[in-house]
Amino acid sequence: MPRRPVTPEPAAAHDADEEALLHEALKGVAPLRDTGKATLQRPAPAPIPAQTLREDEQVLQESLSDQMPMEVGLETGEELVFLRNGLSNQILKKLRRGFWATQDHLDLHGLRTEEAQALMVSFLNDALKHGFRCVRIVHGKGLRSRNAEPVLKRKVGNWLSQRDEVLAFVQARAEDGGGGAVMVLLKAKSKKQGAGLRRR
Repeated sequence: MPRRPVTPEPAAAHDADEEALLHEALKGVAPLRDTGKATLQRPAPAPIPAQTLREDEQVLQESLSDQMPMEVGLETGEELVFLRNGLSNQILKKLRRGFWATQDHLDLHGLRTEEAQALMVSFLNDALKHGFRCVRIVHGKGLRSRNAEPVLKRKVGNWLSQRDEVLAFVQARAEDGGGGAVMVLLKAKSKKQGAGLRRR
């Protein structure tokens, strides 16, 4: 016996059923009131190359040696002092007298070598980005370290001298930490020469 052909349901009837089901599902749902405010789409934040920044910082850290460069001297016993080749000794005198205002400081006291190195790299990068000229880094006097030697102090001197942006550094004045801290002079930005100078 031959089968009767199936007549497809009209599209209009199908749509009506869908609409009826939708109305049934939305019973009791009240529409939001119109406040008259426009809904603005916020622009997406600019992508930050976080991985690239981490890789750059890692390269900087790995490039810092722990060997004492010839340019870093111990002028008076354990006092760290450094002056970039070709610069006047007057810079060291001015740095010791506080000629440049201290614009930021970092405390590395009590940290392990790896932690101190990573933190100092990040601190210097941030200082340079903001155009700071003079910063203070507290390394501690090493009194609690093995054999009471200022290990971190010497390493900080090594790391600083290897950064091209560091022009000079000297031991801080007594009121700024004395033998447990160092004052660092950084290169000026081209458009901000003399930034951070104290008016006297």
